[in-house]
Amino acid sequence: MFTFEEVAEMLDEIADSMPYELYRDLNGGLSLLPQSKIHPMAKNNDLFILGEYIRNSLGNAIVFYYGSIMRIYGNCTREGLYNQLVKILHHEVRHHNEYLAGVDDLGDWDKEQIRKYLER
Repeated sequence: MFTFEEVAEMLDEIADSMPYELYRDLNGGLSLLPQSKIHPMAKNNDLFILGEYIRNSLGNAIVFYYGSIMRIYGNCTREGLYNQLVKILHHEVRHHNEYLAGVDDLGDWDKEQIRKYLER
């Protein structure tokens, strides 16, 4: 298990390693919240939201859920968790950049993953 602070430091390191241009118009920045978040389509509270791209009247932001991340990846090695955090951040940054480009291919992919989950 990793502390909130350790996960925050890893996310900061990953974010800092990416080109700044990818964060254009992400005026709400990146946030790590302590809670878990269950996906509204979860059948048995078994589908966790690890991160999400949020657009609202306050702007555009990426939020990570420490509780969800620990629930899924808390038993990983540091390297394993770091690699998963890279994937989560890349996924959410792609949502942001697709929004800026006026496409939603990743959103369609996400919907397909939920459809497959619901069929199980």
